[in-house]
Amino acid sequence: MTTTRPVGELLRQWRERRRLSQLDLSIQAEISTRHLSFVETGRSAPSRDMILHLTERLDVPLRERNHLLLAAGFAPVYTENTLDSPSMEPVRAAVRQILTAHEPYPAAAVDLQWNLVDANASIALFTGGVAPELLAPPVNVLRASLHPDGMAPRIVNLGEWRSHLLGRLRRQVELTADEPLTKLHEELSAYPGGEPGDEVELPGSGDVVVPLRIRYDGHELAFMSTVATFGTPLDVTVSELAIESFFPADAQTASFLRG
Repeated sequence: MTTTRPVGELLRQWRERRRLSQLDLSIQAEISTRHLSFVETGRSAPSRDMILHLTERLDVPLRERNHLLLAAGFAPVYTENTLDSPSMEPVRAAVRQILTAHEPYPAAAVDLQWNLVDANASIALFTGGVAPELLAPPVNVLRASLHPDGMAPRIVNLGEWRSHLLGRLRRQVELTADEPLTKLHEELSAYPGGEPGDEVELPGSGDVVVPLRIRYDGHELAFMSTVATFGTPLDVTVSELAIESFFPADAQTASFLRG
């Protein structure tokens, strides 16, 4: 039997995860420290609006806001539609438009656990040579990147890129407290290809971002990336979508891709 922890305890855990004191949060939320203390200890039952107010200040993911509402006896506020549902057609169309418009440069859309949702044709620059079992749905792009049978053998700066990806994943775990992401981080950390100092991201000479350097068809290509999310999500699935777009990091790569 699954036991749900009290909503006050869950709110306290999120506050501590954000490294905020009760005073810090009470100031941000414009409520008294006494009231917040009563909510966290269970002496005061928070209203639905108070839960939403506090979780907004704590930047709690939408999925977890629903869990907090349920713990307090309220119905979830945020919907969670599957991507293939009719109501998500505008979202699917927007993602596809962004991905297609980014060609000839690679771009991919992923969910919270880094499973591939969609990608443009240029993503073949990265997936070429990856073992078929790593490309069987659901494709986890981090696993396909760092696995010894994935992209790893073609990544020139594997230690640096591995450190970058693990750092991003670690920060995501801290932000979301997502258990599958924690397990994914443990799995990827055990892959070969890292050295003891690789958890520290040291910039290369002249680099302003951490580049991805890969071998492709006899060439060494360099990429930098940006990540886009939906700005005002009200659906859990939409809030967890991210589009990573790769751009040439040097003139040689740009010339090769345009050619």
